[in-house]
Amino acid sequence: MNAFGLIQIGLILLCTTTISSLQCNYLPLQQRKVIEKSLQLLDKMGKKFPQQCLKEKMSFRFPEQVLKPRQKETVKVAIEEIFQHIFYIFSKNLTLAAWDGTALEQFQNGLYQQIEQLEACVIKKQTHYFRSKEVNRLKLKKYFQKIDCFLKDKQHNLCSWEISRAEMRRCLQLIDKVIRKL
Repeated sequence: MNAFGLIQIGLILLCTTTISSLQCNYLPLQQRKVIEKSLQLLDKMGKKFPQQCLKEKMSFRFPEQVLKPRQKETVKVAIEEIFQHIFYIFSKNLTLAAWDGTALEQFQNGLYQQIEQLEACVIKKQTHYFRSKEVNRLKLKKYFQKIDCFLKDKQHNLCSWEISRAEMRRCLQLIDKVIRKL
């Protein structure tokens, strides 16, 4: 290969890296927009919280400390993990939820796109925070397992989905609050 060809390849790699890092720099702004849209879609998916479900309310206790580490990268990893769990929960046994299908699909698509963007940025900036990431990952897994078990225990009935939808709303609001501080 001649020198000109090597220069072209080098320029392409440089441009690709620059564009990619720009996307990561604007990630908090993108996340805020996605979360705002996701909150609107959660509202649009269902109606007001059904009165008959009030007696079934459950406290899942979101592990807020996972969103309070000192390093931004650790927060991004936690947010990616949260989005993955939310996507998983909202991708199964939705037959009794009686939600607007279009809004649900848009909600899922937005989460999926955000997961993809976060994965790309987090992988690029692999850090040495493995221990704290694992501790956070386990806390989040336990939290979302509670929600998943609750849905299963209630046989994915309407109230269990409405309670889960309200809980996901709280998660997204917490993430939004953290992102605004980054």
